[in-house]
Amino acid sequence: MKIAFFDAKTYDRPSFEKYGSDYGVKFKFFETRLNEDTVELARGYDGVCAFVNDTINAEVIDHLCDMGIKILALRCAGFNNVDIKHACGKLHIFRVPAYSPYAVAEHAIALLLTSIRRIHKAYIRSRDFNFSLSGLTGFDLHGKTVGVVGTGKIGRVFIDICRGFGMNVLAFDKYPAPDLDNGDTIRYTALDELFAKSDIISLHCPLTDETHHMIDEAAIEKCKKGVVIINTSRGALVDAQALLEGIKSRKVGAACLDVYEEESDLFFEDNSGHILEDDILARLISMPNVIVTSHQAFLTEEALENIAETTVKNIVEFTESGHCQNELCYNK
Repeated sequence: MKIAFFDAKTYDRPSFEKYGSDYGVKFKFFETRLNEDTVELARGYDGVCAFVNDTINAEVIDHLCDMGIKILALRCAGFNNVDIKHACGKLHIFRVPAYSPYAVAEHAIALLLTSIRRIHKAYIRSRDFNFSLSGLTGFDLHGKTVGVVGTGKIGRVFIDICRGFGMNVLAFDKYPAPDLDNGDTIRYTALDELFAKSDIISLHCPLTDETHHMIDEAAIEKCKKGVVIINTSRGALVDAQALLEGIKSRKVGAACLDVYEEESDLFFEDNSGHILEDDILARLISMPNVIVTSHQAFLTEEALENIAETTVKNIVEFTESGHCQNELCYNK
């Protein structure tokens, strides 16, 4: 089994080479992303392995099918970059539904603590031997209310961490977990109440038509003054322009972003030698109360191992049985 691996990074290779060798799957690593211009590189391979910023639209899908490729293995949980409707009946598409919920949840907390305790500012100051405490006053998490949108595996790990800090939790999910709400320190509530009562809001839900721009001008208007917004899920959950305006008006007290809705041409690459043409992102990064990381919440040794193992096992399971438990759509 030969797989064309797109958008390959140095941190991807060790785990995929290890599990590929164990299970007889050979990967050809391409640094370029999968899109209409690069799809021809997959010719001669049995399948394709893609990531979150690869473009898997109707044109790419048709080209893959024309080349006789039947397998698309996503090494991620999200699949909003894939035209699923067009792919069904043509490609077998697998994903990694969970790799390390701890990695993402812990990164969300790291962003939160860094922001509210001004760790990033203190670090820069101390590098210049400036040990002044002026402007570094933060606030306790203990006793604060955190709104958690999405109570899947990542959301629930995030809630556990927040409870460890002594925080109260308001949760929202279209499909509530039956054993989570204790009627006291963790309560499911309507989204409007979550916006209105939360000191901190953290997003842990997938990107769908329903959740697109969940945090928009209207939602921000419902929030407490000074609310902290965390997004480690998908960039387009947040209307970046509305967020920027909310920060400028002081309605939003801080933003912690590991994802951005127009990240596909920027994240995972070194753009330090280029002029950033995205004015909204440039403004957000320039704000003293905004922290942006480059979609790295998943990036732990444990998560990389789990991603590689599950991706390879998805391929092998389908090859041996014609089925895969992590398949998104079926070639009928």
